[in-house]
Amino acid sequence: MTSIQIAPGIGIGESYPLLVIAGPCVIEDRDTCLRICEAAKSATEKLGIGYIFKASFDKANRTSVTSFRGPGLETGLEILADVGRQLGVPLLTDIHEPHQAAAAAQVVDVLQVPAFLCRQTDLLLACAATGKPVNVKKGQFLAADDMAPVVEKLSAGGCESVMLTERGTTFGYHNLVVDMRGLLAMRGLGVPVIFDATHSVQLPGGLGRASGGQREYVRPLARAAAAVGIDGLFLETHPDPSTAKSDGANSIPLANLEKLLQDVLRIHQASR
Repeated sequence: MTSIQIAPGIGIGESYPLLVIAGPCVIEDRDTCLRICEAAKSATEKLGIGYIFKASFDKANRTSVTSFRGPGLETGLEILADVGRQLGVPLLTDIHEPHQAAAAAQVVDVLQVPAFLCRQTDLLLACAATGKPVNVKKGQFLAADDMAPVVEKLSAGGCESVMLTERGTTFGYHNLVVDMRGLLAMRGLGVPVIFDATHSVQLPGGLGRASGGQREYVRPLARAAAAVGIDGLFLETHPDPSTAKSDGANSIPLANLEKLLQDVLRIHQASR
């Protein structure tokens, strides 16, 4: 399986320890991003594992037209750049349109393709053209082996650093399920695999005009994924999830992050 270097000393795959991608769902403001990143960086450094800060400049797939989407491309990338400069961490953000790829690649270390857009050929090829590592969320509507053509599209575009992320599969009626076999199936494609523990407990549209979530299941699912075999763990976290402007219901409290990572890391190390 391929190992990918993200930044000096930080990477994903068999040559590296568990990689953690964590941050708020959406960029709310600069201070909140810095607070979350500082805490996550401290926790991962204590545990001796890699860390990438994640936040979205635009959430283009919000349930309601009135929901907060973020500060937009220009301001959002400025905030991400500040976080990277001040705290010295690699950055990840998602893009929704091909024209955003080049601009985002000037700031972040990893481009992410959202689950709903994982089959959009032009978007994948735009990401590949930047030369950056690309993380693709598996669509909620796809089986794990359906991600093989996604990897092929990125490879055809020249991308040599592909990661895939499991984030649950649509079960219907505002629910997702996680089939742990999918983690092994996607690893079988020869690329590092990440488990998104917080989106996997999301209840899409469960609150009517917003998605709900069951964060009490984040820990057991993350532990299970570590036992099955993963290369990275994706988490959305917030100082006060009840006030988060997006995905608060499935985000974990920032104060609980380090303990969760300790639990998962022990299992991850044993499974290796």
